[in-house]
Amino acid sequence: MTTLPLVPLPRTVVETGTPLPLTPGEPRLALPEGWDRAGAYAVELLAGRSVALTVELADLVGEAHELRTGPEGIEVRAGAEVGAFRALTTLAQLLDVAGDALPGVEVADEPRFPHRGVMLDVARHWLSPDEVCRFVDLAAAYKLDVLHLHLTDDQGWRLPVPEWPALAEVGGRGAVGGDPARAYAPEELARIVQHAADRFVTVVPETDMPGHTNAALAACPELNPDGVAPAPRTDTEVGYSSLDVRSETTWAFVRDVLAAAAAAFPGAPLHIGGDETLETPHDDYVAFVARASGAVTALGRRLVVWEEAAAAVLPPGSLVQVWHRGTEGARAAQAAVAQGCGLVLSPADRTYLDLKYDEGFPLGLTWAGTLPLRQAYDWDPVTLLDGVDPAAVEGVEAALWSETLRTLADVETMALPRLLATAEVGWSAQERRDWAGFRERVAACSPGWTRRGRHWHPADGVDWPAAPPRPPGLPGGTGPATGRLPA
Repeated sequence: MTTLPLVPLPRTVVETGTPLPLTPGEPRLALPEGWDRAGAYAVELLAGRSVALTVELADLVGEAHELRTGPEGIEVRAGAEVGAFRALTTLAQLLDVAGDALPGVEVADEPRFPHRGVMLDVARHWLSPDEVCRFVDLAAAYKLDVLHLHLTDDQGWRLPVPEWPALAEVGGRGAVGGDPARAYAPEELARIVQHAADRFVTVVPETDMPGHTNAALAACPELNPDGVAPAPRTDTEVGYSSLDVRSETTWAFVRDVLAAAAAAFPGAPLHIGGDETLETPHDDYVAFVARASGAVTALGRRLVVWEEAAAAVLPPGSLVQVWHRGTEGARAAQAAVAQGCGLVLSPADRTYLDLKYDEGFPLGLTWAGTLPLRQAYDWDPVTLLDGVDPAAVEGVEAALWSETLRTLADVETMALPRLLATAEVGWSAQERRDWAGFRERVAACSPGWTRRGRHWHPADGVDWPAAPPRPPGLPGGTGPATGRLPA
């Protein structure tokens, strides 16, 4: 194990004891032709430092990489640009504590799971494109590779759909508590997607249906059986709304929404939700999921759904996101695997980062209990659910539902440090992980968060070196409400 502040923990780390002096000057970079994203990141990291960085092609696959630092410079070996980029995120963590010399290390690393994600709910409370991009920077810094963007819900609708302008004009204004909000413009979504792609993060859009659709029903009267739009909702109740799944108007709407999502997020899987549809009769629900799934596959995209949708017929190769533990989650996972689907695990009591740290914390919910940092760390995805083939588990995903999270400062406070626990669960080999080592490494990361203007919470169980800034609404809060600061 290592005491260096590396999160997630690499497969192997050897501290050589031969540091690399960091002196002012211009970096000297050599990378394979066409590796522009890794090159841009290297320039950013090494600006103003007279060091040599060499990136070499190697017989490695995907995100796998090797990193060596020493008196001669920095060497990276990877078989793909994404592997080089992940090596540079490790280098960034070393630079964060380097002072006037970079520690000498030899690192060999690769991820345990291909899907390491975080869901950001921008439907309950809106975040600006700049804030979403800043959150992408945080996710990428800890080798997460999926941003699941929850774009629609009962309160608000953020995806522009050309055939249904009222979705943006009316639904876009909705948010919990009536807070300011709007839909994203197409060029804003394109900027978010590109910003993420530059960091090898895939943005997966979620348009939740047939439930969680009051914002759409309130914006478009023709989607309602009686042609009368319900009132917009700004509360946080769930389970009361449903599309009219037997209406062909609904199906025109579904096709247009999915086409808009596909256009805005090129090549990405499409998440159609499917959770908490308490007002949709079961037979109608499974018929809806099957037909909507066909619309996704017709667009040439991989389908992603919440676990409830495993009750329906799903295309083989779909991805089912499981959020319950115990019998309920296991049954859904087993049904999904029996249809040839993969699993991404988001157990609420381990990965829902909008849960309170403790009962007295001013932000967050407690419907699934509280979520201390150690609880977020101490679990193994392949043994979580009984009767599920470990090979079906494609990864893990944290969730940040925003019923109580009004600003980026709130989101960061709930994510830091717990997002790092999910990142390490998803990346690092189970036999390499231990709480004692993690608590030391995560503590060493915290000064960097403060320097970058990040908001974080000194969770129990860790000896933090210094207190963090606090966003407004928390005791001692002095931080900016928007968090619009450089990454």
